[in-house]
Amino acid sequence: MELSIPAAALPFLAKAGWGDAQIEPLPGDASFRRYFRVRMGERSAMLMFAPPPHEDPEPFLRAARWLDANGLRAPVILAEDAPVGLVLLQDFGDVRMREYVDAWPQDGEVIYRHAIDTLSQLHRLPPGPFTHYSLAEYQREAKLFIDWYCPARGLYVDGPSWTGAWDEVLGSLLSRQRPGVTVLRDYHAENIMLLGDLDQQGLLDFQDALVGHPAYDLVSLLQDARRDVDPAFEQAMLAYYIEQSRAGGEFRADYARLGAQRNAKIIGIFVRLWKRDGKPRYLDYIPRVWRLLERDLAHPALAPVARWFDAHIPADLRESGGGKFVP
Repeated sequence: MELSIPAAALPFLAKAGWGDAQIEPLPGDASFRRYFRVRMGERSAMLMFAPPPHEDPEPFLRAARWLDANGLRAPVILAEDAPVGLVLLQDFGDVRMREYVDAWPQDGEVIYRHAIDTLSQLHRLPPGPFTHYSLAEYQREAKLFIDWYCPARGLYVDGPSWTGAWDEVLGSLLSRQRPGVTVLRDYHAENIMLLGDLDQQGLLDFQDALVGHPAYDLVSLLQDARRDVDPAFEQAMLAYYIEQSRAGGEFRADYARLGAQRNAKIIGIFVRLWKRDGKPRYLDYIPRVWRLLERDLAHPALAPVARWFDAHIPADLRESGGGKFVP
């Protein structure tokens, strides 16, 4: 964890009225962003440092303001200096959905239902002012698997057939994501904060929002890369969303399509975090994500991609959850 306080933070906090605050570093995430809790008397706030040129806080600011304006709980922006990458935010506290559900599993169904209710509310809104999720973007993300996982395994695979398989699988989905809904893209139990009552949930990590398919964030929530979700529970919550939203007949197939795409992307990202960014702890998540990917590949809608895996990824790696990496 990076402990140093950015040089620009002290004058920024002083200008914002927090000049005498205590500053405590907090654990970071998979990005270059760093977080600090600032305390002054009984008040506290969160300081986010999104260092340029690696990070740009403007997408976060735009998404946070749009979510708050539409009745969804993003942290209120207290002060910001985007050119230097500093943002002062409302403090949502320390109670994340992930740790709460792990400690109090008897409340899990209620909390997940509320998280799905938030998605239903989001999906009833007109899409926000964000770029549309294009086939090119889906392909760029899926390609992370063959760009990072496959070379780390010494596998030299057929890239054009990978792209062609995803074209087949995702091509028909595009017409069902118009006009589209706002997709937060990282909606899972570590990015949902509990704000007192179980139905009061705050949102984090939405700076990559796009306009896309309503199944995407549901996949992110129920096929969680960081915690186990029982498959029967996943299906029950999927059915709950479908009932709430009256989703169409292709929704389950699209859920599997986007699940496979997202899980392939995540495996590539986790290997990249190890190889490029020196963060080997993300390798521990890969067996879980691989199991989710295999379940998605079993859906008939994924047949072209499943055939690609059968032809290019050795059975021993698949049977061992992607294989064990040695950092």
